[in-house]
Amino acid sequence: MTTETVHYRATCALILAAVLISGCQVTPPEAVAKQASVESIADAYVEALLNRYPSMATSYALPGFRHDQLFDNSQAALQRWHDQEDAFLGAVRAQAAPSKIGTRDWITYGFLIESLSASRATRVCQKALWETSTTTAWHTGLPFIFDIQPLVTNADRADALTRLRAVAGYINTEIENLTLGLAQGYSSPRLTVTEVPEQVRALLQPDNPFLNMGKRSDNPLFQDAVQREYEQSIQPALNRFADFIETQYLPKAREDIAISGNPNGAQCYTALVRAFSTLPATPAEIHRSGLAQMASIRGEMREVIDTHFDGEATETFLRRINQDPQFTFENEQAVLDFSVAALARARPKMDAVFDLLPKAEVLIKPYPDFAASGSGEYHSSSEDGSRPGIYYIAVSEPQLRTQATQQSTLYHETYPGHHLQGAIALELGDAVHPIARYLFNAGYGEGWALYSERLADELNLYDRPLDRIGLLSDQGARAARLVIDTGIHTLGWSRSQAVTYMMNNCGWSRFDIENEINRYISWPGQANAYMLGMLEIKRLRALAEAQLGDAFNLKTFHRRVLENGSVTLPMVADSISDWIESSQAPAPN
Repeated sequence: MTTETVHYRATCALILAAVLISGCQVTPPEAVAKQASVESIADAYVEALLNRYPSMATSYALPGFRHDQLFDNSQAALQRWHDQEDAFLGAVRAQAAPSKIGTRDWITYGFLIESLSASRATRVCQKALWETSTTTAWHTGLPFIFDIQPLVTNADRADALTRLRAVAGYINTEIENLTLGLAQGYSSPRLTVTEVPEQVRALLQPDNPFLNMGKRSDNPLFQDAVQREYEQSIQPALNRFADFIETQYLPKAREDIAISGNPNGAQCYTALVRAFSTLPATPAEIHRSGLAQMASIRGEMREVIDTHFDGEATETFLRRINQDPQFTFENEQAVLDFSVAALARARPKMDAVFDLLPKAEVLIKPYPDFAASGSGEYHSSSEDGSRPGIYYIAVSEPQLRTQATQQSTLYHETYPGHHLQGAIALELGDAVHPIARYLFNAGYGEGWALYSERLADELNLYDRPLDRIGLLSDQGARAARLVIDTGIHTLGWSRSQAVTYMMNNCGWSRFDIENEINRYISWPGQANAYMLGMLEIKRLRALAEAQLGDAFNLKTFHRRVLENGSVTLPMVADSISDWIESSQAPAPN
């Protein structure tokens, strides 16, 4: 299995509306300019986000909201949203940029500028006109909102039926958008769409989120209404969409797997890289960095293999760790016990390098049977630290699950990775606007988690040479992403070329690597954020060590990285530079 779960959390800013909003009236663009402060602009922005994505109130069980709408996916609604974003951006830019680094307004201002600017830059991609792959199409997310739809009261059930009646219209609008995209030269690559009809038709089976919503209620009238709506409206729309993809979309979908196959694709790719990472790196720079990192990591692998594994060829050894019984698990309990023991060793060592730690603990649980699709997935703790975070791990098919990457995945997801960073952000309270506690950018969040894998090595948490190979395999996979993502989207790499490169440079299984490559094709730019983020954090640490010399303190460095919430990487750089300058300033007489 792969050593991570992709963190689809770009929209998690919406949860903060629970703190800010008591109603859900849309803020008109002309009213935005009248906002008096950075704080009030942020409040209005959050309000607008929640109205743009109404099902998020359901996802996060926000109090005081109706649960009767779906996201308006029409082109007209998209244009209205762009107008709102532009008004917000103009209002923020009209404010004087806060100069005191680390203040609440400085953090909020930076978030708003970054989020709104990135969204504006990526409009060139026209994603609404072509995102219909097996990982990005509407059916991968929208149906499952009905699994958590509130059904307790008569009003809840009325809301649920109103939302259910909107599904067919939503699907019809998707067909309209994709048809418009084809007419304008936009499409997803054919190879990422071929399985979409099969996935959509799976929703025609009796066990599907729409019908299951009715089964969750003990109200016969509601159950009958759900059944009728499904049969008369949703079922025909599902068939219509699947047939459309098969008969009209796939014959016209592009063969080219690179985003450059779409209009303005090169500009789109650069904008996406910037949006995901929050860094201004060019594709050429990213590709060169990936090659350099891979060469360095392979050198580390070579040293471990030569010393401990009889000098076996790197490529064959990386394949063998997924197959040889000495490197896999005997049973499911052994998978769980291995990770529980590693976490127990890791937590006490955090005090050696952190003086800022979360209150919330983290638990390890096996994936539920219905969700055991990844190798590791972190679910966050509560704001007050009373509810622990949960790290779900896959334990099924233990004989096919390598021991090598279990520890690096654990440290990525728990301590000192996502749990430590995310729980600290949640527990910051009024020190920051809620936007900084919930908003997630991959460059910072995944960069920190990848840095944590290396930090765990500094703390001697990898018990055996095999575990260090797992660390290096995972690091190699992220370096490979820099090479492959830019290779596919800017240098004409084929899919088979990308698969071979990753097979030769990390120990993930072929099945997972095939899925990974499809992900990079479907989701341009995102995969670069992990290694770019880690390299930036490492660069800032090296800078501080060089500038401060004996005065450098690793605990203080980590505090400065973590104490402002999930900030952008340029904001982290400003915070570290401020710390260096203040530490070097002469003491007042």
